[in-house]
Amino acid sequence: MPETPDVRPGASHAPLLDALWASMAGLYGDLTAAAAAQGLTYSQAKALNVLRRNGPAPMRVLAASFRCDASNMTGIVDRLESRGLVRREPSPTDRRVKNVVLSEEGVAAVEKIRAGMHATHEALDALSEEERATLQDLLARLSPDAGAAPRAAKAP
Repeated sequence: MPETPDVRPGASHAPLLDALWASMAGLYGDLTAAAAAQGLTYSQAKALNVLRRNGPAPMRVLAASFRCDASNMTGIVDRLESRGLVRREPSPTDRRVKNVVLSEEGVAAVEKIRAGMHATHEALDALSEEERATLQDLLARLSPDAGAAPRAAKAP
């Protein structure tokens, strides 16, 4: 008897969604462990990386990247600031706004976290240069945030 195709909305995406879910879970675990090795939480590491990628930002912009209320970002930024990883500076365009700025120590922390993501680096190293470029292009198409960063000529 022939198999009846599953016509539920999104059913054809199920294997891809499963693969994305597993990949994201692995990346999250690797990032969380690398952040913990630096004495940081996942959310703190994410905030540092957003600032590394996008530059100084008001609290509301950081909150939007986390998809949370700006008040939730205050605790994260307060803890990062107390460690000297970020600082608050007046916005050059609106004196009512304070931008969160990554410090030199913050840059170093992000680099240590990224370098400490051993499982992720091993997985990416298993891909050819062409496969890494294709993956980066595909991920950029899935996420406007991922597409904000220009693709490097040579993937790590």
